[in-house]
Amino acid sequence: MKDLDHTNHWIKTHGDLVIDILRIYLGIALFWKGIYFASHTNYLVALMEESGALWFATGAIAHLVIMAHLVGGFFLTIGLLTRVAALVQVPVLTVAVFYVNFSKAFGALQERENLEFSALVLFLLVLICIYGGGRWSVDYALARKQNERLFRPADEFAKTY
Repeated sequence: MKDLDHTNHWIKTHGDLVIDILRIYLGIALFWKGIYFASHTNYLVALMEESGALWFATGAIAHLVIMAHLVGGFFLTIGLLTRVAALVQVPVLTVAVFYVNFSKAFGALQERENLEFSALVLFLLVLICIYGGGRWSVDYALARKQNERLFRPADEFAKTY
């Protein structure tokens, strides 16, 4: 029981690290999905055609989705321009949730799971847009280097004011 209390206390005092781990995992997953879509463009095009996307825009949308997942996923993983990287993904996932997967939500179990997973990823991206990069990010390291005075320990900070 003591170990459980200790773990619970650690999680409560290090909640920002949990968000960082989610950001890193989400970045890797989106990057991997971009690689999958790049190597299986026929699948991505078929998905868009099933949902009724304009025939002439299919190629452009496929390239946009692939680049957003690759670049945005990489930036999310390392925490560089984190809010921008997450914000770029939000329209892509919004379309995936409401335009591609929502119409299939009442069909087979696998298609409903695609909707649920896309909605979860969209929710996590909005959360990261609000929260930002966290301590394990390039954004944090750059901000700390630029504004060293703001990152001093609290007792040291209080002495200067």
